[in-house]
Amino acid sequence: MIKSYSAMIEKISCLRGSTMSVAVAQDKDILEAVYKASAVARVQPILFGDAREIDRLKNEIGYTGECKTIDEPDDLAATKAAVRSVHNGEADVLMKGLVNTSDYLRAVLNKDEGLRSGKMLSHLAAFEIPGRGRMLFLSDGGFNIAPDLDEKMEILKNALGAMRRMGYERPNVAVVTANEQVNEKAIATVHADAIAKAASSGEFGECVVEGPIAFDVAISKEAAHHKRIDSKISGCVDLILVPTIEVGNVLGKCLSILVGAKMAGVVLGASAPVVLTSRSEDAESKLNSILLAASCL
Repeated sequence: MIKSYSAMIEKISCLRGSTMSVAVAQDKDILEAVYKASAVARVQPILFGDAREIDRLKNEIGYTGECKTIDEPDDLAATKAAVRSVHNGEADVLMKGLVNTSDYLRAVLNKDEGLRSGKMLSHLAAFEIPGRGRMLFLSDGGFNIAPDLDEKMEILKNALGAMRRMGYERPNVAVVTANEQVNEKAIATVHADAIAKAASSGEFGECVVEGPIAFDVAISKEAAHHKRIDSKISGCVDLILVPTIEVGNVLGKCLSILVGAKMAGVVLGASAPVVLTSRSEDAESKLNSILLAASCL
């Protein structure tokens, strides 16, 4: 079980080095994150983009690590080339640089040279929350808007698969809703009940899944006790499965902005981990996302 991003670094450093292709790498924060990842976690970068601008920025930040640069000034061509390198097995992880998200994902989903695997794509976020002592994962707050029951099950499978590769043998999962009562008018509670029952029958392998369950009960044993709810996972939840992207988006931003949690995200379900960070995120957040993606290998 990984309890912090420093533990991720320690885990990755003990493994073979991974290789990461960066699409349109001429961005200062991207290069700082890539440089740190290569230094602390043996992640070897292949930088696709405008080589002249990449070199200028590397000099500006004092980038002295070894890396391979593929000169391609056209953003779309650079993105396709970066994806192709992962498709061909030249790299293990793909990272988004200074390129539009829709163009990036279009290249990822290309039928001929993309990273399709036949699985549903979903987003997994990981939060290191001050004072909690364990990571909190969240899915899907960044990719699928309003998943139906079958899609939520696929999202959960993606997340559990990644977490098991990180060392979680029996993850605790909370399928969060507004309360613990199953109500046909509140479809999220119906879905949560069905997912919990599927987990009990062994649908998702070794894990403990509870739902419907409110967020306060999932996170706080005191809340569960006060509400007289008998929960096996209250206070020790590893993964929050949210009903919609809005819930995940708001919860994630609250944890980051109000609580000061360190956050990272990765797209799962492709043939390789896909780092999809916002261009507004700082170098530390981008570094954490690289570490998270490398941990999913």
